Amino acid sequence: MKYSALLLGCILAACATPTSEIKKEDVKRKEASKPPKLDKKPDELVAPSKSLTINAYKRDLALRISQSNLNNIYTERPQALLRAVIVLKYVINADGKLLRSEIVRSNHDKAVENIALSSISNAAPFPRPAAHLLINGKIEITETWLFNNDARFQLRTIALPQMDD
Repeated sequence: MKYSALLLGCILAACATPTSEIKKEDVKRKEASKPPKLDKKPDELVAPSKSLTINAYKRDLALRISQSNLNNIYTERPQALLRAVIVLKYVINADGKLLRSEIVRSNHDKAVENIALSSISNAAPFPRPAAHLLINGKIEITETWLFNNDARFQLRTIALPQMDD
């Protein structure tokens, strides 16, 4: 009986995984689930735009701004009477870096002005523009933000047609 208990203990001990191996497996799983470390700075991760015209590049920028601000975007058609229409001018250098942005037109609704301005900052850096689109090493873009009553927006460049009254 003594030997069978001892033999059973040995068998169970042989079947058990040592705790150090369990810990190693847990670490490996955790490392595999982490996003890969990036060797490049975030500014260097944006691919150059393949757009050859200003309008095509402006569309690339509008898509990037929208994708970078999903919580503030609406996907349905803009309402008939908008809360605000904000026009911004912003300047991007050859590397896609945002140099400046300013309000060109507004109804002076400070809340949506701030949303429009921050949406550009959230999206930077931008895809690098084609060299032939640059003037003195930069490109100036004007875009219109269409705000519904709930302070969500679409950009006119990629917006759906506005609803009728």
